[in-house]
Amino acid sequence: MAAAVCGASNGRSTGPELGDCPEPAAKRPKAEGNAQAANSQNKVVVVLGAQWGDEGKGKVVDLLAMDADIVCRCQGGNNAGHTVVVDSVEYDFHLLPSGVINKNATSFIGNGVVIHLPGLFEEAEKNLKKGKGLEDWESRTVISDRAHIVFDFHQAADGIQEQQRQEQAGKNLGTTKKGIGPVYSSKASRTGLRICDLLADFDEFSKKFKVLAEQYKSMYSALHIDAERELERLKGYAERIRPLVKDGVYFMNKALTGPPQNILVEGANASLLDIDFGTYPYVTSSNCTVGGVCTGLGIPPRNIGEVYGVVKAYTTRVGVGAFPTEQKNETGDLLQSRGHEFGVTTGRPRRCGWLDLVLVKYAHMINGFTALAVTKLDILDLFDEIRIGIRYKIDGKPIPYLPGL
Repeated sequence: MAAAVCGASNGRSTGPELGDCPEPAAKRPKAEGNAQAANSQNKVVVVLGAQWGDEGKGKVVDLLAMDADIVCRCQGGNNAGHTVVVDSVEYDFHLLPSGVINKNATSFIGNGVVIHLPGLFEEAEKNLKKGKGLEDWESRTVISDRAHIVFDFHQAADGIQEQQRQEQAGKNLGTTKKGIGPVYSSKASRTGLRICDLLADFDEFSKKFKVLAEQYKSMYSALHIDAERELERLKGYAERIRPLVKDGVYFMNKALTGPPQNILVEGANASLLDIDFGTYPYVTSSNCTVGGVCTGLGIPPRNIGEVYGVVKAYTTRVGVGAFPTEQKNETGDLLQSRGHEFGVTTGRPRRCGWLDLVLVKYAHMINGFTALAVTKLDILDLFDEIRIGIRYKIDGKPIPYLPGL
């Protein structure tokens, strides 16, 4: 995979020049102490997808993680898929930050992440069998106590919802069926359960779990839940993760205000899959844009440093939804086969098309990228002509914005 990095013009500044503003009649004294304290704090480097995912974020994170002290996940769950190759061994990550390969770094799973505990340990065990990259991973992993738990019935409900959409509307959303939508729904409706609930009074946790399970059974008649069996499994997982769990806010605050450290944030999914700014409703259920870093880790905006947007040299998308530059022809087939465009999480073939700069510009408006990392340029070597989408039109008239596709 080829990767190139280029700077984004004007950095993060999009407003009027300060020289155009009138001089205030009276100046407030500068809070020099506070300003110096803020400037002396560590900042996080953020890596985000600028398209519909699968841009090669894992490759970029892997390069940056070599020098990182802490590598963080701030949102999403095991619906994400990042591939990292180390010493000719290919590792697949879904919940764990791909920076866990760096044995000198701490991997942090923030409060914005939703965790399917069986999936977490299965992922670790699967990668342990591939090579030595994940040896002793638990000793260098920290999990926020406020992260919400994905239960088996969340995943089952996800599948039922997709089936219902297909039957009722003739099409589904194309979810990964990992329970991501249902668990974020539980979180928003304030019925979800967190890691801290699991590690507290287990009897109280069991009561809340059974209430939530009954709610789901009442919503989906086809849903079967073996509550006692799942609780027994969860009790075992509770003891395995207990040494890994910390108060995430204090953990991150200590990292930001302590000695100089390199802190890297690995965004999952991508900007055009963001629940607010993506091509709704064909999106994920979390904020994949830069705002999700603050809410998903519990850090102030002033601690956001560099924001790298990862852009594939062509565009791909998994599942249904708008795709203006899609190529349903030999070009698309060649991009798919040469680029090995199949999902890490689901194995589904990715739809392929030309690079869409309208989408990339839109993602930059939201995230304020300080640089772009362009991946898979080598895949285009075979083409005599390369096309790029530069503007959209409605009824033949150019539009200066991305419509709610």
